[in-house]
Amino acid sequence: MRRRMKAKDEEAEVNITPMLDVVFIMLIFFIVTATFVKEDGLDLVRPDPNEEQQASSPVAPITIRISNENDVYMFDDEGNERVVDVASVEANVSKARAEQPKAPVLIFAEDEAETGVVVRVMDQAKSAGAQVTLAQN
Repeated sequence: MRRRMKAKDEEAEVNITPMLDVVFIMLIFFIVTATFVKEDGLDLVRPDPNEEQQASSPVAPITIRISNENDVYMFDDEGNERVVDVASVEANVSKARAEQPKAPVLIFAEDEAETGVVVRVMDQAKSAGAQVTLAQN
């Protein structure tokens, strides 16, 4: 005598409670072990390329160019450029600002110039008391 099994008896239920427990434990683990670090960055004031800039004062800016080889060039009053060391940028900017106290510093960095050199030049110019703008080529 065979006993016939009904279709209802063959259905198996899956208990998902242990799976939910594991998921919640993993979630708690990842939340506890995650580190939230606020990254410090530089605030750069870049001019909008679509806007036409108008000079608010007739003072010519102090222009610094950083080449792809990380050489730093400063321009004199006649437009001639000369190579300067990164460490001497502050002294050169201070000297130029002694002649034109309200002159801003305009830095042109070429695409392949190292970011560290650009930041050091900006720091040197800011420590000379100048307003620094990083311009695009």
